[in-house]
Amino acid sequence: MKDNRNPLPRLELTVDHLSQAIYTVNRHAKTAPNPKYLYKLKQESLKKLIAEGKARKIGLHFSLNPKHSQQQSDVLVECGQYSFHIPPSKNDFTELPHLGKLDENRRNPKSFLSLQNARILLQNYTGLKEEVEKSSFSGRQRHYQKPVFKKLGERY
Repeated sequence: MKDNRNPLPRLELTVDHLSQAIYTVNRHAKTAPNPKYLYKLKQESLKKLIAEGKARKIGLHFSLNPKHSQQQSDVLVECGQYSFHIPPSKNDFTELPHLGKLDENRRNPKSFLSLQNARILLQNYTGLKEEVEKSSFSGRQRHYQKPVFKKLGERY
């Protein structure tokens, strides 16, 4: 009989699988209900890969959508067959070459890893866990209250 307790495929922590997971998380982060967590998962994964020597910083690119300034730079990181951007540190400006504008013709290969599998893989790799927001009602749920209709001129 088949064991159906764990329906997720067992993915190994290889550079190829990790880079596909980061790509999937990054692609879904733009429309996710909690994008901050997904971007943090991406950034922490890339930092750990860089520290282990499995990914490397290539240089700086001008950001396509700078926030409050006229110009902003991002660090280009190469991991396996994929390349990503992360926010720069102060040392990056002195240590890395500036590559100018982003090359629009260069694309990452497609990945068919699901978001759920990608999140689980990166959570296992980094040790990060998603914090569930507590509601302001401290566990109490509000019950639906039917509207009260009164006749014209009547008081409650």
